[in-house]
Amino acid sequence: VPGLQQDADASASPLAGRLKLRAGGHTITYRGELRLTGPEGPGGSEGQRFSVTGQGVEARGTGAVELALTIGLTEADGGTALAYSGTATGDGRLVELEEGAALAAAHRLLDRFTQQLVTESLAVRDEDAGEGKGAGEVEDVGEDAGEVAGEGVGEVAREVVDPDAEESGSVFDSPVPPPSLDPVAGVEFTVPDEPPAEAAHARRTMIGRSAEEV
Repeated sequence: VPGLQQDADASASPLAGRLKLRAGGHTITYRGELRLTGPEGPGGSEGQRFSVTGQGVEARGTGAVELALTIGLTEADGGTALAYSGTATGDGRLVELEEGAALAAAHRLLDRFTQQLVTESLAVRDEDAGEGKGAGEVEDVGEDAGEVAGEGVGEVAREVVDPDAEESGSVFDSPVPPPSLDPVAGVEFTVPDEPPAEAAHARRTMIGRSAEEV
């Protein structure tokens, strides 16, 4: 309800508080309470009805107002049609205004109420649609990740367990050259029983020097 300031008392009704009404260039503040009942009716194309009643007194003054309002809701193409009907009576500052000022203020209040109701309803619908879309995207991402992971694991498993796969670079599988290609094949190495004459002469020289030093 535009202009309604709810009471801070937790025990008070949600629609109890102060309502500022702009009418005929003046602002009148009322303290009171609204009561909402319904819905009534089968709904659908036949519609439903809510009833609103309220009383209020001027915050500064002795005037008071009473209202009885019926809100009708009927399904329309792509949405819901709202219809208002009701009566209001009052005295005090309200009757001091120019003729038609109070009625214009009531129409303006209903227009603002309708705009606020539509804005909040669309916001709730967009939030619900966004949550549903986000959940669907997360599920799709999870499925795609699972498929990719499954493919990766399958490829790794095939690489590990495939016995027919050829391995390259292994020193144990390197072919051994035939004996005919070995450069030292067929060559015999012999150790002589006695050292050659040069080796014997060098050994005698070293022994002689060692004896002289001693």
